[in-house]
Amino acid sequence: MDYNKLDADLIAKLDEAPDADEKPLSVFIHTTKPPGPEEESFLRDIGHNGNIAGRELFTASLSPVAIDKLSSQPWVRYLKLSRQLRPLDNK
Repeated sequence: MDYNKLDADLIAKLDEAPDADEKPLSVFIHTTKPPGPEEESFLRDIGHNGNIAGRELFTASLSPVAIDKLSSQPWVRYLKLSRQLRPLDNK
């Protein structure tokens, strides 16, 4: 795993996971360029099924094992844990 490409929150979440096949984590994927056919095939193989054509930033729900594989790809710039937003109080 290339920890230089992971944000601190994602590293902490991965360290909490006792099992590498734990439930998927929602992550933002930043790439160096829009993924081509080979990169799209790789993403499908690790479990991503969304449309990424022409985009350098997209989200995916990936297992810790898939995050490990993805972080070692040279075309991946950065992986960031996605957080669930909460509504603001109207006080």
